[in-house]
Order: sequence, then structure tokens, then C-alpha cells
Amino acid sequence: MAIGTAGYTSMLCVLALEDAGVEPSKGDILVTGANGGVGSIAVAILSKLGYRVVAATGRPEHSAYLHALGAAEIYDRDRLSEPRDTPMSTERWAGVVDVAGGPTLVNAIAERKYRGIVTACGLAQSDALDGSVIPFIVRNVTLIGVDSVNAPQPVRQRAWDRLATDLDPGKLESTVQVIGLADVLDVYQQIIPGKVRGRIVVDVNA
Repeated sequence: MAIGTAGYTSMLCVLALEDAGVEPSKGDILVTGANGGVGSIAVAILSKLGYRVVAATGRPEHSAYLHALGAAEIYDRDRLSEPRDTPMSTERWAGVVDVAGGPTLVNAIAERKYRGIVTACGLAQSDALDGSVIPFIVRNVTLIGVDSVNAPQPVRQRAWDRLATDLDPGKLESTVQVIGLADVLDVYQQIIPGKVRGRIVVDVNA
């Protein structure tokens, strides 16, 4: 349960990057919402596979946690979260795992390297995509939506097989906070404003 839907979704994003030809030698991988469930596990998996991972977060106090998971660099999410006037920025990312949507996703697309791949699996910031088609044409950017609900069985099996080999158990354990059923409402109040780190496992017997 520590892996859960979030970890499974992270692996689907990694597979999408790999299938699109993104290799460690191509450059940095940006992971947005890196302190969250999807982001934390994506950082751990990608770093183990040899990618240089840049973790975007609004909580710099958790930098040590992200570095321990394998992040090579911490990126202030405020640099991504506001709309910009220009459709493209300096090329930076070979690949992106985005959980935010909205301006964060648009700006990540704008910073993509030529023929870069962006995977989108969440809308923590917004479900809007108010950007320009220019990066898709000029830089040949590919945007891949990642869905964990309706993925066909062969894809599901492949993802779980890879989680068994590519997710370090020690790093997974470091992302987990176990709470009792009675604590759910209190923790829920922390999840909405983004104050929870990593994964929450509910022990229904506690």
C-alpha cells in the first residue's frame, strides 16, 4: 500500500518517457510536486535508473528528503507556477513528470528541449492548459497523458514488474507515514494545502 496508485502512476510516467526514447544521456528530468506521492516515487525511480532528476517543490525545508530520494537539484516551484508572456523559454528539460497542470505544465512545456517529452498525470494546480502551440511545432515537443485507471492489463503488469526492480525499498520506506484510522480527518486537512510529504498509509486496525 505504500506504493499504491501514486507509485503505480509514477512508474507509468517513467515507462512513457522510456518508450518515447528519453535516456539519461539526453539531460535533466523535471519532476513537479516532488514532495507528494507521485513525485517522491518518481524521483526515487528515475534516479535509480541513472537520470539526473530536478525536483520542483515549494517546500525547500524538505530539500534533504528529496536529495536522499535521489534528486540532484531542487527547483523552486514558484519559477514555474505563474503564467508567462512568452510561449518558449530557455531549453532545459529532456523529460518532465508533471502532477500540477495549469501554468506549471505550460511553463514546463516552454522549457522543454528539442524533441522532449512531457508526461502529465495530475492537476494539483489546475485542469487548465492555457498555453501556446509554438513549443510543439518549433521544438517538436510531445505531451503524453498518463492515466492509471484504464491502462490495459499488459501495461499494468509491466509497470508493477518494473516497480519490483526499479524502486528502492529503503527509499520507499522513507516516503511513508503510517497513521491510524482516527487520524485520517486531521491528515486530510494537511493534504489539501500541500503540507503532507510522501505517502500516507492508513492502518485501519490502529
